Amino acid sequence: MGAKLVIKNIGMILSGKMEEPILDGDCLIAHDGRISEWGREDDLDCDGADVTVDAKGVTLAPGLIDSHVHPVVGDYTPRQQQLHWIDSTLHGGVTTMISAGEVHMPGRPNDPVGTKAMAIAAQRWYDNLRPSGMKVHAGAPLLQKGLEEEDFREMADAGVRLIGEVGLGTVKDGKTANQMIGWARKYGMQSTIHTGGPSIPGSGLIDADMVLETGTDVVGHINGGHSALPDDQIVCLCENCTAALEIVHNGNERAALLTLNTARELDKLDQIILGTDGPAGSGVQPLGILRMVAMLSSLGNVPAEIAFCFANGNTARRRELDVGIIEAGRAADFVLMDQAQHAPGKNVLESVQLGNLPGVGMTIIDGKVTSLRSRNTPPAQRLPEVV
Repeated sequence: MGAKLVIKNIGMILSGKMEEPILDGDCLIAHDGRISEWGREDDLDCDGADVTVDAKGVTLAPGLIDSHVHPVVGDYTPRQQQLHWIDSTLHGGVTTMISAGEVHMPGRPNDPVGTKAMAIAAQRWYDNLRPSGMKVHAGAPLLQKGLEEEDFREMADAGVRLIGEVGLGTVKDGKTANQMIGWARKYGMQSTIHTGGPSIPGSGLIDADMVLETGTDVVGHINGGHSALPDDQIVCLCENCTAALEIVHNGNERAALLTLNTARELDKLDQIILGTDGPAGSGVQPLGILRMVAMLSSLGNVPAEIAFCFANGNTARRRELDVGIIEAGRAADFVLMDQAQHAPGKNVLESVQLGNLPGVGMTIIDGKVTSLRSRNTPPAQRLPEVV
């Protein structure tokens, strides 16, 4: 086996799985960047560790996933003229980001050749460079007039696995989009649709009828990005979609709660996933996913351990990723966090359910420590340390 990571003295292990959100154990072991086992330290072989982390009693969870970002190049966004926004997001407990389209690239091409070239390039540069260790799944082309089935096969063969927000490219009708989404799905590409009112120049209203006609894998920002659909259309989507229902930080909070409550009534909480939809006009939100977990837990009356599943396990399953769940063989990507100093609540979960953010003390990606005490979250009561 490869490098061995041992994390001891864990106070609580969150699994990322709604069916069993809290696991029994105080120790977790990973080999060569993959989870191997967990349980009680006395029952595990902790000898010979290359890296040992003393969790100091804090909570360990799978690293959080931002299902909806708009990266451009490296750790820079021209949308806000800001550097190191990805590093700041890592300090918010996020270890994986998924592009909904590199829409803020200056001079972004809208022709088929340019669209393919940019998608392949974006997939390559984020595959070759992980800003601060962050996993960024990028290269998400927008649907453009003139794209043919062969173009999707070519992009898939080059490693492109995503389709950016339907409706932000030159294809605006559901019939054409549905045909292209069919081609993309044939070659293993997953798609997201813009939902709600227009956001950037060139975008327009995407209503429930078009979402249903297009048939994408993810209903992107169902609570609007920024403007949400009318209530009856949101309910309609919840009732009729088997796709992921993505709630974002940069959307309408009231519509987010409507989506949550409707999904719960329909026994569809497993379809809820979270994103920020940043960088955007609202800026970048390093703590956006944590804020969504706290908001949905506190105002939506969801146990915090379930709300965290929206931010990791649900997204991992819907997005077919090998992260986000404590399970043997999955990537050893974790966030270690604790109740914030002086925050109300008996423990970190109760504090989050009261609407408070936890303090992030460490992130780990592929079994390697990628950040220590967060510079963005409130200070935690306890901090893990490498020993």
